[in-house]
Amino acid sequence: MHNTPQSDSHSPGRTSAVLPWLAGFLMPYRWRVVAAMLFLLLGALAWLVLGQGVRLLVDEGFAGGDSQRLNSIMLLILLITAVSASAVFCRFYLMTWLGERVSADIRNHVYRHMLLLSPAFYGETRTGEVISRFTADTTVLQTVVGSSLSMALRSGVTAVGGLLMMAFTSLKMTALVSIAVPLVLIPIFVLGRKVRHMARASQDRLADIGAHVDQSLHEIHTVQAYGHEILDQQVFAGKIEQVMVAAKQRIFYRALLIGLVMLLSISAVTLVGWAGALDVLAGRITAGELTAFLFYAVVVAGAVATISEVIGEIQRAAGATERLIELAATPLEITAPAMPATLTEPVTGSLVFDDVSFYYPQLPDRPVLSQLRLHINPGERVALVGPSGAGKTTIFQLLQRFYNLPMGKILLDGIDISTLDPARLRAQFALVPQDAVIFADTVLENVRYGRPDASEQEVIAACKAAEADGFIQQLAGGYHSQLGERGVRLSGGQKQRIAIARAILADRPLLLLDEATSALDAASEHEVKQALAQLMHGKTTLIIAHRLSTVLHVDRILVLDQGQLIAAGKHSELMQTCPLYQQLAALQFLNAASAD
Repeated sequence: MHNTPQSDSHSPGRTSAVLPWLAGFLMPYRWRVVAAMLFLLLGALAWLVLGQGVRLLVDEGFAGGDSQRLNSIMLLILLITAVSASAVFCRFYLMTWLGERVSADIRNHVYRHMLLLSPAFYGETRTGEVISRFTADTTVLQTVVGSSLSMALRSGVTAVGGLLMMAFTSLKMTALVSIAVPLVLIPIFVLGRKVRHMARASQDRLADIGAHVDQSLHEIHTVQAYGHEILDQQVFAGKIEQVMVAAKQRIFYRALLIGLVMLLSISAVTLVGWAGALDVLAGRITAGELTAFLFYAVVVAGAVATISEVIGEIQRAAGATERLIELAATPLEITAPAMPATLTEPVTGSLVFDDVSFYYPQLPDRPVLSQLRLHINPGERVALVGPSGAGKTTIFQLLQRFYNLPMGKILLDGIDISTLDPARLRAQFALVPQDAVIFADTVLENVRYGRPDASEQEVIAACKAAEADGFIQQLAGGYHSQLGERGVRLSGGQKQRIAIARAILADRPLLLLDEATSALDAASEHEVKQALAQLMHGKTTLIIAHRLSTVLHVDRILVLDQGQLIAAGKHSELMQTCPLYQQLAALQFLNAASAD
């Protein structure tokens, strides 16, 4: 494992940060980079030496009339060509390997950072845009590092070497060429900068498309249920046209750049060749020297043309790299303390909310919790009830420290959770959300997500406890059946039982149940509740409740309203003393009560 650059070492979006950032990923493979550069230089040198072979072929092979000398020169040219081809093979292999390896390392680095970003970041940034940066931008970078950059470096070396050989052959004609060089470089710098900015805009438009596709395909049932296909297609077509507008400008300036460079460079070679031909007629240089000079002039012109062609790709990659740097440099809001506190084993599950106030970062003027004071005893089963927006889900998120508290503190076994390593803290909670999360993997791996080192027999035992074994055995592949993206092959109740099995297998001291039986039918609900009762034994359990049957057998019910705890007690007590609870029981629990 090599050391990747630190995310906060460079300012995001700054051009000056691109090269140092990439250099950090190339550093572990510096000897391969050195070898690639050596082979690049060797190939360029062999190509330049070939020009002298052409001079000898004209002056001594053709003009001299010596067939033996001609044969020797031809063998020399073939040898030079063989050396050049071998160097090209080694350079191409090494540079392509570096492109693949560096892009893989960047993907690992960025993905590792993405996994550490808080939910607040993903609440403000569209997931599709992040995915676009992660995939499309790294692919552009891979192509450039593995191919375009190599071509640019080789062409740069060849151009410089060709100019030197031209000067060695004829200073007069080289001076004429030097007059044309600035005319060729001006469009490269001026138009190249415009291509870079337009490439960045084009990548941003592609990210918009990625976000739209991600949203529409993930919610395909809703799209089709509401007949939204045509409208979504129209929106998508509009975004595609925005990409085309951005790409059209970039393509125009890139084509203009290539055309101007070709026109200026070839025109310069032609005019200089005409001047050289006059010198040959006057006897000032030989025909071989003119041929060699024109060879070098064509080589230089070709190199400059290649640079002008790939500079657009390099500028595009620079824009993509800036976007990746922005993503990798996004500051982590939830970090482990330098000296994290430790929990005493075994964790009992005592929880204290000490004057906790909270608002979501994107909505600082809308407090979700206000001076919440709450104590939950070890092993206690507590139900949270209240209207939508009362702060029930927020309590779950704060317990797992997905957000930092602006005021107050939360204690687990008497220890402020902000002093704990977040990974260690979250390892104490097993979560069963209302909308069960199913990954595009097998049943076995979905349940094992709660404890990756669990054996297959332990997974099966957890599924039996969650009353999931029956329907799993009926799947074509049993526990090795693929469940599809987001569990599309399962019913809502089946997804929920997989999530419950995952929590059972995790066997953690605190349980967070967001109405874990809400998607079950009446027959399965009774059996799963028995499994949950066994699971909850000796564990601190918090349940977000929407159904009367859920709250009847808990130790305590907490009634929340507008981020404040307004009442606590048993169901029978609250029905007598809390008007809001009476209202919730009459409205939200009515159907469940009649079903029970």
